[in-house]
Amino acid sequence: MGKYYYPQGGLPPQTHLTTERAIVTEAYTVIPKGVMTDIVTSTLPGFSNTRSWILARPISGFATTFSQLIVEIGPGGGAPKAEFEPGVEGVVFVTTGKVNLTLDGELHQLEEGGYAYLAAGATWGLENVSDDIVSFQWIRKAYERLEGYEAKSFVTSDAEVEPTAMPDTDGAWKTTRFTDSSDLAHDMQVNIVTFQPGGVIPFPETHVMEHGLYVLEGKAMYLLNNDWVEVEAGDFMWLRAFCPQACYAGGPGQFRYLLYKDMNRQIRLT
Repeated sequence: MGKYYYPQGGLPPQTHLTTERAIVTEAYTVIPKGVMTDIVTSTLPGFSNTRSWILARPISGFATTFSQLIVEIGPGGGAPKAEFEPGVEGVVFVTTGKVNLTLDGELHQLEEGGYAYLAAGATWGLENVSDDIVSFQWIRKAYERLEGYEAKSFVTSDAEVEPTAMPDTDGAWKTTRFTDSSDLAHDMQVNIVTFQPGGVIPFPETHVMEHGLYVLEGKAMYLLNNDWVEVEAGDFMWLRAFCPQACYAGGPGQFRYLLYKDMNRQIRLT
């Protein structure tokens, strides 16, 4: 296992206890890493030698703004065209392996920690030319256009972006922001949040943004609505708007997660 967790698949033995940590409520869902076995995968249109674990999709009365997938591409696999909906933007974050990204005719190689923002209407595809699997997170959202603004595609990586310490935390809580949070061209952010051991969110955040949180490293106690839930690398948390949330990082290493949130748009009432 490298720096970031990715699922291995497989299937538990018949002796395995059926008790697990999966939770589904009206306010939040937790999908623990042990759930991501071979029998809950899905193939994807246009892809070859590829399987996916679909973690989130719009559900009426719950979270409605995004979908999130773990995608695994085997050697020689991929898709010359990955996104078929022209109004959908995306973020790809590589958790292991290498993949060639062709974006509007330009070739990029994404490695572990590689990050690509793929604007709505961009033409892009992926190809695994290595001898190993590549695994990545793929967040998709219907882009909400705003007159005078247009989000542009870009490629970067976790290593290239300096994280920003949250005020008055002495660096115990940092956020790696791949886009400027005040840039109205972007109607979502997909960031990496990092806590040092003992770092906390010291109040129950309660806000309009929906969240998808995929734990990349470490473990923590996470407050979800009224429940304290222990989570670890490979777990996925899915929060509807206004679900209270806080956390304590459990150590001994860093606690890091990939965070989706919708933002920067007025609420539509008609």
